[in-house]
Amino acid sequence: MTKPKVLIIVGDATETVDTLYPYYRIIEAGMEPVVAAPEKRLYQMVMHEVKPGWTITKEWEGYTIQANIAFKDIKPEEYIGIMFSGGRAPEYIREDEDLIRITQWFFDHNKPIASVCHGVEIPARADRVKGRKMATVAKCKFDLEICGGTYVNEACVIDGNLVSGRTFHDNGHYVGPWIKLLEAEAAK
Repeated sequence: MTKPKVLIIVGDATETVDTLYPYYRIIEAGMEPVVAAPEKRLYQMVMHEVKPGWTITKEWEGYTIQANIAFKDIKPEEYIGIMFSGGRAPEYIREDEDLIRITQWFFDHNKPIASVCHGVEIPARADRVKGRKMATVAKCKFDLEICGGTYVNEACVIDGNLVSGRTFHDNGHYVGPWIKLLEAEAAK
């Protein structure tokens, strides 16, 4: 029996903790995480933190992660859910036409979706946040609201099939409810 597959969207400068925590939780739930990116290759993740006294985010290298599949090769119907990780990657990959197509499919088919931090920039660019409530890092509030979404400053925001958190500090709050949605989807 094959395990249900879940997409994790990354690119260079994807936030390490935003990505690895849900990656391992998916495995723990008996599902298969599939790392998707612009190309099938190794990607450099980063760590982000606003240090005390700083007004901007400090960034330094984190672990690397291998993409299992390129966006252009994804058939969304083969996956039960999708996760948009944070970091700077969403800013750069959100213009990818295949990623937009995939993102729209998951929203349009009401599949379990998770987003954290800058991950919101992808569904916002795909025109799928209008009328939706989401958490995101405060500096992405504008991206969400200009595209018709509603910013909620909470550790876990659930809006139907969409579960979101502000930063990796919220992982323990929003990933669990998203996993429950994935389990319900897998049971169908």
